[in-house]
Amino acid sequence: MKKIASLSVVLAVFSFTAAKADVIADWTFQSSASTNNIIGTGKTPGTTQSGILADLGIGTASASHASATTAWTIPAGNGSTNSWSSAYWAIGDYYQFSVSTLGFSGITLSFDQTSSNTGPGGYNLAYSTDGSTFYNFTSYTVLANAAPNTPWSVAIYNSAYTFNFNLSSISALNNQSTIFIRLVDNSTVSANGGGVGTGGTDRVDNFLVSASPVPEPSSLALGLFGGCALLAALRRKS
Repeated sequence: MKKIASLSVVLAVFSFTAAKADVIADWTFQSSASTNNIIGTGKTPGTTQSGILADLGIGTASASHASATTAWTIPAGNGSTNSWSSAYWAIGDYYQFSVSTLGFSGITLSFDQTSSNTGPGGYNLAYSTDGSTFYNFTSYTVLANAAPNTPWSVAIYNSAYTFNFNLSSISALNNQSTIFIRLVDNSTVSANGGGVGTGGTDRVDNFLVSASPVPEPSSLALGLFGGCALLAALRRKS
């Protein structure tokens, strides 16, 4: 029993070390919106956006719509001043976020998303390692940014609009020079259960990509040595 307990302590030390995750990139659309001068009131409508830098870490966001009259704006976020919003949604339109995962594994995502009553209600979360071939990870639905739900505001964060996805099972995303994550409109049904309208909008905020650093060989050796030393000490005391 004592040997099992001792081994459990060592394993717990390794688990604690491996569980630490770092922020790779975070788009809050606070500084990025003004610094990049890409999104916001007065932006010329068009099918695409690109070059939206992460507010924290290193990464680039972009988007694509079929309609050339798509309007891109920065309305109130989920408890923050800005979010990223667009109208004229059609199936296949998307937001995209790209980051490097070199030296990292166990990718996780967290973001806030909502649509107006006539904005898209259904999305696919898709990923790619080459920006060309995408694979669907899962599908999800968004809440309408209207009563009976609490609408987004600058001052109040509402966790009901937050999505968390664990992509650690997708080993292809680990240790890559660039990975691509897309939020893709997959339905003509709106957030309130009707039909998606041309004026219907969808907005995203606080898009966070996290992962765990891949230990250097020297760190693994040091950890193994420390774990063995700890186990030996526990055995001497038993």
